[in-house]
Amino acid sequence: MTGELHEECGVFGVFATGEYDIAMTVYYGLYALQHRGQESCGISVCRNGRFNTHKDLGLVSEVFTPNVLESIGPGKMAVGHVRYGTTGNSGRENAQPIVVSHSTGNMAIVHNGNLTNANVLRSGLELNGSIFHTTSDTEIIAYVLTHERLRSSSAEEAVVKAMEYLEGAYSLIIMFDDKLIAVRDKHGFRPLCYGINKNGDYIIASESCALNAVSAELVRELLPGEVLVFDKSGVRSIRDNCGKAREAMCIFEYIYFARPDSVIDGCSIHHARLNAGKFLAEDYPVDADIVIGVPDSGTDGAIGYSRASGIPYGIGLIKNKYIGRTFISPGQKSREDRVRIKLNAVRETIEGKRVVLVDDSIVRSTTIARTVAIVREAGAKEIHVRITAPPFLNPCYYGVDIDSRKMLVACHHTVDEICQMIGADSLGYLKKEHLDELPGCPGEHTYCTACFDGNYLTHIDAEYKKDMFEGD
Repeated sequence: MTGELHEECGVFGVFATGEYDIAMTVYYGLYALQHRGQESCGISVCRNGRFNTHKDLGLVSEVFTPNVLESIGPGKMAVGHVRYGTTGNSGRENAQPIVVSHSTGNMAIVHNGNLTNANVLRSGLELNGSIFHTTSDTEIIAYVLTHERLRSSSAEEAVVKAMEYLEGAYSLIIMFDDKLIAVRDKHGFRPLCYGINKNGDYIIASESCALNAVSAELVRELLPGEVLVFDKSGVRSIRDNCGKAREAMCIFEYIYFARPDSVIDGCSIHHARLNAGKFLAEDYPVDADIVIGVPDSGTDGAIGYSRASGIPYGIGLIKNKYIGRTFISPGQKSREDRVRIKLNAVRETIEGKRVVLVDDSIVRSTTIARTVAIVREAGAKEIHVRITAPPFLNPCYYGVDIDSRKMLVACHHTVDEICQMIGADSLGYLKKEHLDELPGCPGEHTYCTACFDGNYLTHIDAEYKKDMFEGD
């Protein structure tokens, strides 16, 4: 296992018209983004230029008790973060926000994504005297921003300059003493949107579902390369870095990460997943009695499959809502233990039936194999697995926990072999040619599909290609 941080996270920020109990608003926003990270979380509030920060390991509801929220105090600006990390990077020191104090003022930064040139930047910073306290590439961004701030006339100028050095995926919210700045990388790998509530407060978040949670109306997504400045004058857009690279929103946001009630680039996540099920029904028809989904991200695909095929949809698996996502649970043993208590079959739906079982992905095959076994034990006559993503064949360097071909089952086995390994009667993956049409967003959009086809859009440092699963 390496020291680099590979994460899928959620960010949230508020710039209010007046001072109030702003930490509670961030709390609700992070609660809505909890699906993006369940390992650690943090909130930083600015009051009259002074930052009050609390962060720790645990879920939002565990870390931010009423007493903790009260101790953070009121303010006019705040940022928050939810995170999950890989094995060996799960310490409190890697929780965000990262707060920096220097001669030009304070700065708190929250980040979703990964830098692909992190090793090069870190080495250069260390040679120039920077001392790192975390293994997070977010701290690298903080140092780059600090260096640029010391030689820039404004915080926003420093941010625009810093983007010249950062490669890879980064959706950022940065809190300074007097303003919030939201940033999306030139490709737009990770989502970032903003909205406004009835009081005129600006809300920035990874997903629109977090805006809904605090009664804010979505205004729009940030453009790839855009910098938005929120201050006492309102909101200003800086587009110096827009249009300099191909747009490449991660397609896996639509397949798995985003909540189904979110809207990204004008496209409903729920609708995208219905489309995936429809495509699977068209490409892999089968005689069956019932279609069921693996909750929660397989549910919409199952409904789509049912509608397109005419096979009835049923609730065949019940999820324990208090167990986090197995895909983002650090450590293979932990993933396997959680599957055993995460799902239970509804025997009345399944027994004696030919079942179409829809799930979102197969990464290592252990989770789906256990799920198939649960359905088989409930009395299914046949189990036909349909997956709303193509086979994972390549590592992801843009913020998803897929960093080694060694543990990707599709790299080493055929579809028929995987079908046999997981104990299914048939197996069908979403075809790659459907990926671009999956979201169904208005306008022209292009997506990052590198984990499926190996078409990376940035340079990947050779040193970055580590085996993150070593020792798991």
